[in-house]
Amino acid sequence: MMFQELPRVIADGPLSHAVSVLLEGRVELLPWQHLLGQEDETVSGIYTFGHPVLTGDLMDKAPNVKVISNHGVGVDHISLKDAQARGIPVGNTPGVLDGATADMGFCLLMAAARRLVEGVEIARFGVDQFKPKRSETFLGREIHGASLGIVGLGRIGLQVARRAAGFDMHVSYYNRNRRTDIESKFDVTYKPLHELLATCDYIMLCVPLTDETKRLIGVDQLRLMRPTATLINIARGAVVDTDALTIALTENWIYAAGLDVTDPEPLPKGHPLLELDNVIVAPHIGSATVQTRQKMAELSVQNLLAGIAGAALPNRIA
Repeated sequence: MMFQELPRVIADGPLSHAVSVLLEGRVELLPWQHLLGQEDETVSGIYTFGHPVLTGDLMDKAPNVKVISNHGVGVDHISLKDAQARGIPVGNTPGVLDGATADMGFCLLMAAARRLVEGVEIARFGVDQFKPKRSETFLGREIHGASLGIVGLGRIGLQVARRAAGFDMHVSYYNRNRRTDIESKFDVTYKPLHELLATCDYIMLCVPLTDETKRLIGVDQLRLMRPTATLINIARGAVVDTDALTIALTENWIYAAGLDVTDPEPLPKGHPLLELDNVIVAPHIGSATVQTRQKMAELSVQNLLAGIAGAALPNRIA
């Protein structure tokens, strides 16, 4: 009896249990380092689970690859231009992580506003050991009735706006293209970026990372914000100038920050941003729920297998 060889796929790992189960018996997995070696014409697909940088030079190491599938929405680590030039379709997992990421945004907003991490440290270790740099009364800032500025009113931004309505927040947004079609439905008001930064109590970043949005928030933008304002980043770390944010938080240009993403990611041990008590840093877990990661696994594997078979990708981004 002859056994049919499985299609060979290069993937960065370690993969999640959900992905591993879905791929078992369907493909032969090769380590990411395989792309760094000799050219291999037997590779049919490339699967990016984390955020490994994938450029045209690496794609050329697998000249017969039929698909690049990304576990997640953001594809700033993949050169879409290089993939298009080589006729390689690229798939991602849109839609399934919007709610979970918006939840994380509000988690960070509430925790930063009410100084939750500082409070937990006090309860666990006592005020004498914690020695907070800010007021020991632990007064936070209210969320209900406050103003929220959403930068990037895409799928995730709209989910954030839905949640803000439950807190009776006054929601403004900035988007590359004004979305007049949904302003009334979601009760959101368009503002230019400079005006939004200068007038809102909370700023939440929900934009994709592009050449246009890289370092979108720097010294000038942080200087526009109120000293009582909080910045939340659930987009990509490079949307914010890390050095500028560190200075802004150190010198109290703004009240606080909540970050699910950083630049670099992760921040190196001992980075000054990690020493501040008015910033909360999470390890990029916006989509990290059992339900969402299962859906991401399913969509990304569907894209991969469809591409290998020469079929249309269910979710193609390029």
